[in-house]
Amino acid sequence: MSGIAARLKHNRDKAQGIGTNSHAVKYLNQDYESLRRDCLERGRLFEDDCFDAEPSSLGFKDLGPNSYKVRGIKWKRPKDICSNPQFIIENATRTDICQGALGDCWLLAAIASLTLNKQVLSRVVPHDQSFEENYAGIFHFEFWQFGEWVDVVVDDRLPTKDGELLFVHSEEGSEFWSALLEKAYAKINGCYEALSGGSTTEGFEDFTGGIAEKHELKQADPHLFHIIEKALARGSLLGCSLISADSEAVTHRKLVKGHAYSVTGAEQVSYRGRKEKLIRIRNPWGQVEWNGAWSDKSSEWRYVSDDDRERLFDRRENGEFWMTFSEFLRQYSRLEICNLTPDALTGDEYKKWAESEFEDTWRRGSSAGGCRNYPNSFWTNPQFVIKLDEVDDDPDEGEEGCTFIVGLMQKNRRQMRKMGQDMETVGFAIYEVSTRLNQVHLKKNFFLRNCSTARSETFINLREVCSHFCLPPGEYLIIPSTFKPNKNGDFYVRVFSEKPADFQEIDDPVECNVEQIDVEHGDISNSFKRLFGQLAGHDVEISVFELQKILNRVVMKRNDIKTNGFSLTTCRNMVNLLDKDGSGKLGLVEFKILWTKIEKFLDLYKERDADQSGCMSSCEMRVAVEDAGFSLNNPLHQIIAARYSEPNLSVDFDNFVCCLIRLEFQFSEFLTLFLYKIKTNVCFYPQWINLSML
Repeated sequence: MSGIAARLKHNRDKAQGIGTNSHAVKYLNQDYESLRRDCLERGRLFEDDCFDAEPSSLGFKDLGPNSYKVRGIKWKRPKDICSNPQFIIENATRTDICQGALGDCWLLAAIASLTLNKQVLSRVVPHDQSFEENYAGIFHFEFWQFGEWVDVVVDDRLPTKDGELLFVHSEEGSEFWSALLEKAYAKINGCYEALSGGSTTEGFEDFTGGIAEKHELKQADPHLFHIIEKALARGSLLGCSLISADSEAVTHRKLVKGHAYSVTGAEQVSYRGRKEKLIRIRNPWGQVEWNGAWSDKSSEWRYVSDDDRERLFDRRENGEFWMTFSEFLRQYSRLEICNLTPDALTGDEYKKWAESEFEDTWRRGSSAGGCRNYPNSFWTNPQFVIKLDEVDDDPDEGEEGCTFIVGLMQKNRRQMRKMGQDMETVGFAIYEVSTRLNQVHLKKNFFLRNCSTARSETFINLREVCSHFCLPPGEYLIIPSTFKPNKNGDFYVRVFSEKPADFQEIDDPVECNVEQIDVEHGDISNSFKRLFGQLAGHDVEISVFELQKILNRVVMKRNDIKTNGFSLTTCRNMVNLLDKDGSGKLGLVEFKILWTKIEKFLDLYKERDADQSGCMSSCEMRVAVEDAGFSLNNPLHQIIAARYSEPNLSVDFDNFVCCLIRLEFQFSEFLTLFLYKIKTNVCFYPQWINLSML
């Protein structure tokens, strides 16, 4: 019940604007203003008991409590590290970010790119913070997390070794916004060590709410330089890397393998009578720079105009350097571009994407169907449909089409590293559909008969898989999935489209169309009446306890079904469903109706037991429930799989019967108790069934 209640509350909060950058969710219910005010009134510095200055905040393995790497670490406030600490000196710049003893260069490359767009930076780093006015040892930052902005509070106790910051630090040592930002990000992900290893796009997205795409430079788009120019002009964040197993090895040209860099500029200059395309790149270490053509000490700068040299050339050893675009394509492996959300951009000069988003879950046995390699379960994955009506204004090479980006993101997986879990392997497939088929969840046969129109480039164990498409106008079904079935996970799927597009989840309605069994006393055969007389005893009625003995005696004799026997709870539900006079027992007619139902359930059970194993799989159960007359949505199927299947996801006969009886009883109860509200509170109907099935 708590999960459903939490989802309902989340939807209500979102409808009220909670979770926007201007009204961020308070992480762990910590309110920055009230905490700071309390500290100022008490005359003490804030100590964050939700992310304390102790080994568990550092890590769990390499930085765990028993690791030699944490020996000698002391947590100090900036005023204990230098004489005149500053939060931000004038403006935050990319030279404020120098990597420390943590493998989070991917994050620092994203932070460095963030400093190039002051408007975007201010959404993450509130600038009204300092070590002078109203200083109370407390700071806060805002991050985008799976569809909502979260305000994260931290104290300013930072891990140091030998008197110096252990992790990220500024170039000159007295500026602390980047170190505190890293701490807040570590807090929301569980610890510092959880930040070790990742993709720059992850940082890009958490600082902007944007959606990131990757370009493999060995097969670069012929218009990539222009794409980079446009991306920088739009305020997009860009990162690049040299993919290598030889992590952080330095080449003879002073490029670091397996390391994340920021792309901070793209320019064309006149050089010896021709145009030369240049790319500016920054190493988040703040040092170790490219030493080839167009580097700080190269001769090429002598042959450009004085204006270009003054505008672009910087001889300092600050980790930033220029190289030709052709050299960039040869030396680097991958470029990542984070496209910003419409609300992150102001001004008519920006071309903005249209954005749609949904959150959902994969649950073992019900909605975690795996990829197309598993046709018996693939169809059970959540399904989304997008309707593309308008073609792009500037189609490539004269081909009309609709451009859109699909991003599938796993939720909260980095936090789970402490528990020994990591990213699942995820991806998605796209199918063209001629009609939405009345908004119902498409079944197995559709996917057996139709090939996918497009798909994610790969299934991969990153937080997000994202792909760029251009398809003809039409309606398309998007199926996000893990690679293997029965992998639990929460996910967030969104679409950025060139033109507005209708994007929504499709699911079956919650309905009960069970065929009613009408039995009159005269319709009952004499042989059944005699049998009932023998079973019912002197009171001529069958109690819950008698019903349990009768049913178990019958089913235990059968070899074609597996059962652990009917529980008293199941038998009580049967009696409650059919007991019309409130006696708590079944008379002849009521027992005949129940017996007829069980016979139908048995036929249905055997029919759907495709491998004749004597029990159903959870996928077979889903179809059998529909055959029995129930239309249920994904949340209800998840409840059924959790409640009625065995650990191996099989469903035996007594659980099958129990589920169908319970469903019919709850639908009946709802219609009895809330019939007068149905027309005015339609949305309450599936919620009632969800809660009552729990």
